[in-house]
Amino acid sequence: MPRHSCVLRLLLVLFALLPVGGALAAEERIVLVVPDALRPLLEKHLDFLDRRPEQALDAGGRIALLRRARKEIAEMLATEGYFSPAIEGEEGDGGGFRIIVTPGRRTTIARVDLHFVGDLTRAEGPRAARLAALKDAWGLPVGEPFRQADWDAAKQRLLDGLNTREYAAAMIADSHAVIDPESGSATLAVEVDSGPVFRFGPLEVTGLSDYDQALIERYRPPTPGEPYSQERLLRFQTALQNTAYFASVVVDIDRNSPTPEAAPVRVQLTEAKPRRFGVGFGMSSNTGYRVETSYRDAHFLNNAHNLVSGIRIEQRRQLGYADVFLPPSLSGYLDSVGVLAEHTNISGLQTQRQSVGVVRTIPSGNIENRFALNYQHEVLSPDDSLKSSRNALTANWSWTRRAVDSILNPRDGQVINLQLGGAAQALLSDRNFARLYGRYQLFLPAIDRDVIILRAEGGVTVASSRDGVPQDFLFRTGGAQSVRGYAYQSLGVTDGSATVGGRYLAVTSAEYVHWYKGDWGVAAFIDAGNANDERKLFKMNMGYGFGPRWKSPAGPIAVDLAYGQRDHRVRLQFAVAIAF
Repeated sequence: MPRHSCVLRLLLVLFALLPVGGALAAEERIVLVVPDALRPLLEKHLDFLDRRPEQALDAGGRIALLRRARKEIAEMLATEGYFSPAIEGEEGDGGGFRIIVTPGRRTTIARVDLHFVGDLTRAEGPRAARLAALKDAWGLPVGEPFRQADWDAAKQRLLDGLNTREYAAAMIADSHAVIDPESGSATLAVEVDSGPVFRFGPLEVTGLSDYDQALIERYRPPTPGEPYSQERLLRFQTALQNTAYFASVVVDIDRNSPTPEAAPVRVQLTEAKPRRFGVGFGMSSNTGYRVETSYRDAHFLNNAHNLVSGIRIEQRRQLGYADVFLPPSLSGYLDSVGVLAEHTNISGLQTQRQSVGVVRTIPSGNIENRFALNYQHEVLSPDDSLKSSRNALTANWSWTRRAVDSILNPRDGQVINLQLGGAAQALLSDRNFARLYGRYQLFLPAIDRDVIILRAEGGVTVASSRDGVPQDFLFRTGGAQSVRGYAYQSLGVTDGSATVGGRYLAVTSAEYVHWYKGDWGVAAFIDAGNANDERKLFKMNMGYGFGPRWKSPAGPIAVDLAYGQRDHRVRLQFAVAIAF
């Protein structure tokens, strides 16, 4: 017999030995027939759908599958308000098994009974108005479809309306939903016990080792006798958590306190390791590549003084610094003292600066006042010009108001910053001068997720000339987050072949950012600005371009391809576009 005939016979025998069930299983499918509105719910939770069984379902297997489907589908549809569905099974066209779901009539709310007990029901003060407001805000009114998720959420919102303020021990004493499948109606009943009014009592702090309780009291804990507020506790907890002293903070009250009129405020702390060393790398289109080392000690000199120090080396800037931040005063003032040594080489101007200063910051809501006293020595070396030095003891005031929906990803609101500073020859300075500066940013929501960003800044240094005035109190501009399309601080006064600061500044900018779905967007912008030493010679320089945006955890990263009209040059510039 020919060899190929033997091979063919062997293949035929093997094919004949394959189980019949395996052939049928290739076509055996479980198909769900259901209205489109309910399909996503069922397909998400029914794990037997669209699976081919290992063997074809016989009559018993289909009965078992239909029994399981009726139980699981009925339970899921009940959460959406369908309590009398019809669920049948039948042979599918071309094989398989079809499960046909007819949800029936959806149940709607016919009646709602809200009953309150406890202190809230006393006819004193604003209680009646608050009680009426809670009833009006009930989230599942008559006529709405009944859904289990909505029922649970409505009860939770009702409870939140009480126990987030004054009634810390409020609870749902009883609740039930009576469903009538025949009429498709639901009667809801909720009984809420407000409990007594809570007021804050004394602090009870655990977890302190390196620090004492006096440090905690500097962060404005609730005052004994103050009405309980969850928002007040969270604000206190956040203030502690944002310090360098603690790794974790939990603040709450004793909701089972026998003295609700003076419920203890419990503060559970885990102290952070006081000393930390860090290394960082980065890059900026303004100052180039960067490497930085830092050292922090939150228990400096065995006190709650936070030392922040470091050395930063960039292509066009190098500096070393050390600042000591004190805990806030009982009045909320934030004080610090610091020293700085810096060298820069930007736009042909080399600057060496050493300074020492003290700062007091007074935060109040979204407004921050900052007062500083600083002494600095500065040496300037412009390319192709004379070297000079200057000394100044300056007093400075800065006022900032941030009213935006998000600091890291602003879309609506505004930021205003005003500065006033100066020095006098009679007080360790080489020249009398005063500096005024202002900056305004406006964020306007546009179509869908887009945003329009408008910016304006201006400044003037009042002095007989710029000679003897430190560069920090003069103006240069250009670069990312300034006039894009120009090199960093390249717009100013020409001295030799360098650019130095002038006494006048004006900058405007308009930008439109279109955000796609997700975290990516694209922006187009136009900037105009200049810094000069003579108002008669002042001329605005234009820059415009476009670039992508990415919403990073630190804020939107902006990468811009910008054209500077004066220089006839295109530059790639990037920055973090936060509300600063």
